[in-house]
Amino acid sequence: MSVRNTSAQKRRTKAVVASWIGTTIEYYDNAAYGLAASLIFAPLFFPSADPTVGTLLSLASFAIGFVARPVGAVVFGHFGDRIGRKTTLMITLIMMGVATFLIGVLPTYDQVGIAAPVLLITCRILQGVSVGGEYGGAILMTVEHADKGRRGFFGSLVNTGSTAGLLLANLAFLPVFTLPKEQMLDWAWRIPFLISAVLVVVGYFVRRAVDESPDFARAKEAGEVAKLPIVEVLRHQGRTVILLALAILAAGVSFTMGSVYSLTYGPDGLGLSDDAMLRVLLPATAVILVCVPAFGALADKVGVRRVFLISAASLVVLPFVWFALLDTRQYGLMLLGFVLFFIGYSANYAVVPAYFSQAFPPALRYTGMSIGFTAGLILGNAFAPAIAASFLDSTGGWFAIALYMGGAALVSLIAGTFLHPSSDPADEPAPVAVPVR
Repeated sequence: MSVRNTSAQKRRTKAVVASWIGTTIEYYDNAAYGLAASLIFAPLFFPSADPTVGTLLSLASFAIGFVARPVGAVVFGHFGDRIGRKTTLMITLIMMGVATFLIGVLPTYDQVGIAAPVLLITCRILQGVSVGGEYGGAILMTVEHADKGRRGFFGSLVNTGSTAGLLLANLAFLPVFTLPKEQMLDWAWRIPFLISAVLVVVGYFVRRAVDESPDFARAKEAGEVAKLPIVEVLRHQGRTVILLALAILAAGVSFTMGSVYSLTYGPDGLGLSDDAMLRVLLPATAVILVCVPAFGALADKVGVRRVFLISAASLVVLPFVWFALLDTRQYGLMLLGFVLFFIGYSANYAVVPAYFSQAFPPALRYTGMSIGFTAGLILGNAFAPAIAASFLDSTGGWFAIALYMGGAALVSLIAGTFLHPSSDPADEPAPVAVPVR
């Protein structure tokens, strides 16, 4: 292997590791909030005479973080396309870590009254702004360092970071949930949020050693960097942004329902203990860690578009299978339900980086990816737990919830048929002229 190839491989490896660690930390923080919103925050920050109302308010606070993401997408997308991916990603990582640490030291409603939920929601908004600028940049740092024929695989590696973050958050909360409820609500719930400070320090030093994206460097050298990337995206790539937002619904709804709402459905819908569903979810997440890179590698051989469309079609049906197996209340069958559901999700989410990022020219890629992705998360992830909880409360069963999930996947399937990545010569969109600023 030549010195040049070795150097390129080292840069690619550093980019993958840095993006993966950063994404893992961001999703650890997000998953920690989701777990606490499902099972802990209601009595601490949203006390109500009706427990269902308290749970809905707590889940709504989880949704607020998603609503804040477009702000991060616009702000950090602008700087990611103006000053570079690396510096922008350093800022988003620190912002998320600070917000999560502060949640761990917040006073509760009993201590400061209405100020408690206000402070909690403020921290959640900061989390949302951070993640809004994180995901698109992390994807691009990896995909833009990879050879075009391997972007499916390397992009999928970054996406395992979201699952690794979920797994770490679940592991952090598992001992918390085994404590007596008084101790859990008194002090133990704070520990997983405080741990975030250690993770952020590690992530900061890893990301600092990464080189800037070669695609951005070439765009900057060629004078293609736009003064206002968002204006150019909306002017030339608006249709692509809308299609991307709709195409991500299947993965977004599936991940949030599987990782967040399932923990509420366990006690509320199945009458299980608070930690029973978590014990099923934890081993099932290993499926995602294995299947996402496997489907990413497969996509490099058979095409990212084909894998995306087939997996979206599977997610139209799999929610019904998942709920039916959960309803048995038998551990083995419940685990099988999660495994089947997560296989479909893994195939779909694995190809998102390569499939979506190449729909935009490099000079507008951070902004276009971030806005489209975060808009889709508002439509999908943000309100999915609250919608599901409302359906369960009004119907008493899971069929309406599964219908909602399958409908979201159908929308993704339709949108995906019209979304053509520019990395596929057969689907090459018309070139976009980006004014030189």
